[in-house]
Amino acid sequence: MITRQRLAAGIFALLAALTVGIAVPSTAVADETTATAPKVNLLLDVSGSMRAKDIDGQSRMAAAKQAFNEVLDATPEEVQLGIRTLGANYPGDDRKTGCKDTAQLYPVGPLDRTEAKAAVATLAPTGWTPIGPALLKAADDLEGGEGTKRIVLISDGEDTCAPLDPCEVAREIAAKGIGLTIDTLGLVPNAKMRLQLSCIAEATGGTYTSIEHRDELTDRVNQLVDRAADPVVVPKAVEGAEACAKAPTLTSGLYTDREEFGQQRWYRVDVKPGQELRASVSVAADREVNPDYGVLLRAVTVKNREIVRGEAAGTGRTDVISTGLRYPKPEAEEEEEEDVAESVCLQVTNSYSPASGVKTTPGLPLEITVDVVDGPDQASDVASFGLGRGWWLLGVLVLVGFLAGVLWGWLSRWRVAVWRTN
Repeated sequence: MITRQRLAAGIFALLAALTVGIAVPSTAVADETTATAPKVNLLLDVSGSMRAKDIDGQSRMAAAKQAFNEVLDATPEEVQLGIRTLGANYPGDDRKTGCKDTAQLYPVGPLDRTEAKAAVATLAPTGWTPIGPALLKAADDLEGGEGTKRIVLISDGEDTCAPLDPCEVAREIAAKGIGLTIDTLGLVPNAKMRLQLSCIAEATGGTYTSIEHRDELTDRVNQLVDRAADPVVVPKAVEGAEACAKAPTLTSGLYTDREEFGQQRWYRVDVKPGQELRASVSVAADREVNPDYGVLLRAVTVKNREIVRGEAAGTGRTDVISTGLRYPKPEAEEEEEEDVAESVCLQVTNSYSPASGVKTTPGLPLEITVDVVDGPDQASDVASFGLGRGWWLLGVLVLVGFLAGVLWGWLSRWRVAVWRTN
């Protein structure tokens, strides 16, 4: 009897252990999936001007609601989606109160389509247009996780809560290095609104789209939500130093930083003998700048001896300029240690200057790509598989040509001899 009880207890313990062993990995996988899930926050302007009936014969608000319902139906399962409003709750004239009017209508997370649609159905055009404060709150809604983060702002007018400039807010969000992109859509836009929404989008690497029809709104928001689900490489935030000695060490990857006008930023990369360093940098003018500017990327030794450089210049026709360089480190000599890496210092310098009245902070956004790979084969290998192969092929062609000429000459003489005989 005791033996049977022990046997039963042992079987029960084994089953419990197996259950725990199966459940724990499942939980871990679920947590990992949640941590890397893409997040989208739809930020909708519900100010009083959304009552205007100029989108396909219906009000801007009605067009936005219909578009949202279609977008919610088409949202990919893996996307965590939220909806935030601005100007939806305060109908009064007190500017201070009106500029605080932003609320999370539906929290960012797994999407319940029925619940989200019910929340959208309650909206009615009401108050002010606090775009700047709403962007700050929308960014907070997306905190946490390692997946892509995107705000899609839909508005029909410029911000009414200055001096909190939405462009400056977008630059501050970008300067945090959290990989958040803001896309903007302007409903029946005017020139001033188009300029402001374009500035917001450009500050974070997003896009601006002008919307005049409901189908355009639906299609564009769907595209942006789908884009959030696409696998992308999110740049890692890094802070360059004022000198090489204090610079952060970078490995292969994509990085983002900010650089003041005319400033130098330094980074370090370890390169072993036989490896090749490939680096590039892009600097974006996310605000109005004077024409004629440039970017310089230098690779130098820790003793400040220049190894190689790349440079590019612009004249105001493009918002981004890029340059790059390559440095193949030779194989180690016999007396040198093969695994000893050399610290290569990368210096990024820009010659941008701000236009009159433009703020200089935060700095201009820059993106750095670093790739350390195995270098090209040495001269002996090149001779064997590169030029050597070419000379070998040339020799074969010469020999074949010579033999073909001899054979053709012999055949020609034979044919002439036969013709004379006949």
